[in-house]
Amino acid sequence: MKSHKIAMGGGCHWCTEAVFQSLIGVKKVEQGFVSPQIDINTYAEAVIVHYNPEQINLSDLIEVHLQTHKSTSDHSFRKKYPSAIYAFNQEDLKKTENILEHLKERFEGKLITQVHQFGNFKRSEARFHDYYYNNPGKPFCETYISPKLQLLKQKFGEVINHEKINASHELP
Repeated sequence: MKSHKIAMGGGCHWCTEAVFQSLIGVKKVEQGFVSPQIDINTYAEAVIVHYNPEQINLSDLIEVHLQTHKSTSDHSFRKKYPSAIYAFNQEDLKKTENILEHLKERFEGKLITQVHQFGNFKRSEARFHDYYYNNPGKPFCETYISPKLQLLKQKFGEVINHEKINASHELP
């Protein structure tokens, strides 16, 4: 089965990387900076998620993304961390727009997540790759990433890779 890919941004790419690395069907997560096609020179922290749609669908990936960052908050760091989904083709662009329309009813506030055609990608420094799974006990990971993984366990148990999460760090 050929892998599909979608890019997601909304918060620190260390957090976003760990969230998607923890899901079944996700084959690879590339951490770095993504630009939309409409503004190829404007980069934001994001990840590219390579996944097997026979194991996890795009709707589940998008819902996990929306639930694990402040997708309804237009806070002061939105320029650095825009809530966005970057599609690699027109079919996924339309699917993503439809999924967001359907999921918006599950949120109290208005979703601010934007959908863009993928433009370009700059990989982050190698020393930051796989950050959480190499450093689960670091204060940043315990403060910001572990709560997101706990949320995954509570809300998305059917799509998380329990072996990977439990082997990396004991979550409550």
